[in-house]
Amino acid sequence: MDPSRENFQGSLLMVAAMAGFALEDMFVKAMGERLPVGEVLMLLGVGGAFLFGAVALWRRDRLISRDLLAGSVLLRNGGEILGTVCFVAAVIFTPLAQASAILQATPLAVTLGAALFFGEAVGWRRWSAIWVGFLGVLIVIRPGTEGFSMLSLLPVVAVVGLAARDLATRKVPRAITSMQLATYGFGVVVPAGAVIQALSPAPMLMPSTAEWAMIAGALVVGPLGYYALILAMRIGEVSVITPFRYSRLIFAVLIGWSVFSEPPDRWTLIGGAVIVGSGLYTLWRQARLRRA
Repeated sequence: MDPSRENFQGSLLMVAAMAGFALEDMFVKAMGERLPVGEVLMLLGVGGAFLFGAVALWRRDRLISRDLLAGSVLLRNGGEILGTVCFVAAVIFTPLAQASAILQATPLAVTLGAALFFGEAVGWRRWSAIWVGFLGVLIVIRPGTEGFSMLSLLPVVAVVGLAARDLATRKVPRAITSMQLATYGFGVVVPAGAVIQALSPAPMLMPSTAEWAMIAGALVVGPLGYYALILAMRIGEVSVITPFRYSRLIFAVLIGWSVFSEPPDRWTLIGGAVIVGSGLYTLWRQARLRRA
């Protein structure tokens, strides 16, 4: 197939994946308007673990293996718990556009972690882009101003957890498949949600018919987005496809504004633009160094 056509198809798949993730966030936020956070986490964890576990068994992957006790897998699961719990809470308690804007700093955090812990070479240009991106995060959350809320730190902590998850994934033994990791990634969220629910004064509620539909919707568009992401990265060139990950922020702004009546303020837009610009520059610089 012509490379330009492959890149076009991969770009479309990447945009579709980000649309799926944004729709998943929409369903989560809608559920969180009535259901407590701990219950939402448990429902998503059980549903996701069942879905990916079924696919893993169909592929003849073992769900119980000594390899799953490897330090990298345990670290990945810890990052998954921290990242997922904090981001779900951020989606529910803060404006969707704000949480999604801060989430875009995850690739920058991964680059930072790779330099600090794996000794990967990062020149002064990418270091500058990383710090500019984190400045964009500060612009979004606005510490020290009247618009600052402690809840806005939730997506910041989520970025730390998700970056740790992605870095740990690089060290996972090759014998462990992606489906096994996905199954356990969802599975570990269930006890985390149970702990949060036990500490919460809000009682668990029976989901309504509409909320069951939202749960089903989240468990459909999320995995479909995940699958589209895998296809996109396998079809096109990484340097061409990856920048389209930032389309998730556009979908989040549109959904937050139209569905939840959360028009983004100018600081969220400015900070989001700074974060995305820094991430795009980092990706461009990495691609240029690989070619060199």
